Amino acid sequence: MSTVPEHVAIIMDGNGRWAGARGLPRAAGHRAGAQSTRAVVETAREVGVKALTLFAFSSENWQRPKAEVRVLLDLFRRTIRREVASLYDNGVRLSFIGERSHFSTALQDDMADAEARTRHNQALDLVIAVDYGGRWDIVQAARSLARDVLAGEFEPDDIDAERLSARMSLSRFATPDLFIRTGGERRISNFLLWDLAYSELYFTDRLWPDFDADSFVEAVNWFAHRERRFGGLPATRRKSLG
Repeated sequence: MSTVPEHVAIIMDGNGRWAGARGLPRAAGHRAGAQSTRAVVETAREVGVKALTLFAFSSENWQRPKAEVRVLLDLFRRTIRREVASLYDNGVRLSFIGERSHFSTALQDDMADAEARTRHNQALDLVIAVDYGGRWDIVQAARSLARDVLAGEFEPDDIDAERLSARMSLSRFATPDLFIRTGGERRISNFLLWDLAYSELYFTDRLWPDFDADSFVEAVNWFAHRERRFGGLPATRRKSLG
């Protein structure tokens, strides 16, 4: 792989459909998806990705049946507890973005403990987006800036893209170079709306439980052959214009 993205963001879609196609309950799909998550995290670290952001639970997911939400949150908590030791041993720093106040105190404590335990690791930053939405992220950043304006820290006209970026949930990371969505849908579904402005978008029909280490390497290899222009002209076109 000639070019490895520094930051990869993924919507892990298709767990329910994977289970349904096998006559299994949706919970079985979520459990199978957890195995794919482990494989992708390991592979990302091995190939040199510096940050990996995963969309685990959106702010819209609360609208799902209560029984499924309970299963998702229970699996989420058990996965944190089970995986944190391995993440620590492999140099992975874990952090969470989103409105975590909506979760139980026990789950919030587990999240904080996992962050504290891995905070000095440097091999890979693993960011889990939970109760997260891209619009929520922009709104919370705008509210933060508004409070500072009211406090007299600066004027409204001083607000620019740089100041807003500094208040976004992923402000301490480079913006994602590569966005991956599994499951066949071709949309970003309110995920990292601000941050994905110039990301390369990779869509695959593979359902998340079928997305393995080789699938991730395939996506990274696809990225390596992309020419990122950030609104400019292709290199060949720039040459022809002198």
